[in-house]
Amino acid sequence: MLFLIGFGLTVAGGVMLILYMNLIPAGLTWTGYWQFVIKQAECLLFFVGIILMLIGLPRISHRFKDD
Repeated sequence: MLFLIGFGLTVAGGVMLILYMNLIPAGLTWTGYWQFVIKQAECLLFFVGIILMLIGLPRISHRFKDD
C-alpha cells in the first residue's frame, strides 16, 4: 500500500516538474528552474513519493518471495 501511495505522489510531482519545464524556453536557466522547483510544494511530492516507494519496495518483494 505504501508503494502505491508513493507511486501516486511521484506521478503527481513528475507531471508538475514537466509542466514547469515550460518556463525554460521563456528565458529561465536550468539553475533558476531547479531553484524555482524546490520552492514549489507540489514538485516536492515527486521526491517524497520516491522515498515512500523505496520504503515500500522491500515489503512488496517479501510478499512475493517463494519459500
